[in-house]
Amino acid sequence: MESEREQESISKTADLTELVIAALSHLASSRLATEHQPFVPSEHSPSDLRRELGIALAEHGSSLEELVHKLERILAATPSSSSRRFFNQLFGGRDPAGLLAEMLTPLANSSMYTYKVAGPAVLIEREVIARALQKLGYLEGEGMFSPGGSLSNLTAMLIARNEKLGDVRETGLEGRGQRLTVYLSDQGHYSIRKSAGMLGLGRNNVRLVPTDANGSMDRAAARHLIERDRRGGATPFMLVATTGTTVLGAFDPITELADLAREFDMWLHVDGAFGGSVMLCDEYRHLIEGAGRSDSFTWNAHKMMGVPLSCSMLLVSRRGLLRKHLDEPAEYLFQSDDTDLDPGRRSIQCGRRNDALKLWAAWQLHGDAGFARRIERQFAVARRFTSMIENDPELILAKPPQSINVCFRVKGKSSRDICTLLDRTGRLKIGFGTVDGRDVIRMVCVNPDVAERDLRTVLEEIKSAAAELPPTSDAPAG
Repeated sequence: MESEREQESISKTADLTELVIAALSHLASSRLATEHQPFVPSEHSPSDLRRELGIALAEHGSSLEELVHKLERILAATPSSSSRRFFNQLFGGRDPAGLLAEMLTPLANSSMYTYKVAGPAVLIEREVIARALQKLGYLEGEGMFSPGGSLSNLTAMLIARNEKLGDVRETGLEGRGQRLTVYLSDQGHYSIRKSAGMLGLGRNNVRLVPTDANGSMDRAAARHLIERDRRGGATPFMLVATTGTTVLGAFDPITELADLAREFDMWLHVDGAFGGSVMLCDEYRHLIEGAGRSDSFTWNAHKMMGVPLSCSMLLVSRRGLLRKHLDEPAEYLFQSDDTDLDPGRRSIQCGRRNDALKLWAAWQLHGDAGFARRIERQFAVARRFTSMIENDPELILAKPPQSINVCFRVKGKSSRDICTLLDRTGRLKIGFGTVDGRDVIRMVCVNPDVAERDLRTVLEEIKSAAAELPPTSDAPAG
């Protein structure tokens, strides 16, 4: 029999849950009403902000009303990546269907290791992975979701290493005396070097291959480094092609690199975390031509597709690879004879949230055609912004963009200082990078809801900030 105290506790939890759902609607409405306004200036120190927002934890709890008020203030002080003043990262905007599914996910609070626990969520994940494999051209492949592109890249490197060394998963690296080397464009993502360090391969064994004038990997330079390492006794085992580099948004020549990987018996991984979404659009799929010849492919739907963070998957070209390199027996958990229905057997994680539902919901709402239109719109925004820069005598385009990143600078002013001032005063969230030795402003045109008036506001704010700064030399940085 339940005691009165137990009944009271159950009733209180149910009542609080109803109040929380009502509070969620209030907080979301409050956020949406203000998110396109200038950001809260970042003039306060982190310690001052911690005090002003009441972030410190205490021995005794507060009322729900107090908590909601505190959350509202925290939300108001947190930059929104859906703001039409946010261009700082490789994601931006909001997909309503993805948002809906993401808000529903914690209600079930399922973990994605078994069909027994997750039920239809497993079927949804399988459907999304199968569709992505089809679009990529992996006819006999499989896939897994991960917490982000860095973990997808790490898993790809782990599988590639194990495939090269054979029994390393069981016996380890000790005593092998074999130096494995990885090849990545000098514009590639830092997670590759980080992964090499984590897997015991050594960050110094990642070769940064020079790029051409467009920011794409130079195939001849890659060949030179591979041949040099072979002569030096190393074992080149992994070649990483990037589709959509972080600064320029450049695409490596996958077909040429696939030929090179095959010639030297290397694993070809494509880091398509950013630009891999073009596989969903006929007009721009040529940018990843040859991707179906790769061994593995990282794709982040939370970038170009606007699905809420995070939504990353690793796709591999051969079925069975994931279980071969990731499976571990756990009878207390895996209790089904049908291993295909237990994603935990093919995952780098055990407990894992349902990241597939939001992508499935967005795909259900928009279909292939709607996803393609989203990408076409992103490229159109980038073209329009590029044209605006080219026609403004105060601005200099760093390079013609390959995709949706537009890099430029203001004549005679520091790009780094401009971006810092815009952030500190809350006018824009926009970042800087380096192109050909010069600091540039990087505009990421990933939000398809940005209109021309928003683009004009961006340039007005940038030039206004530049006018407040002293002149600097136009010489390359450093």
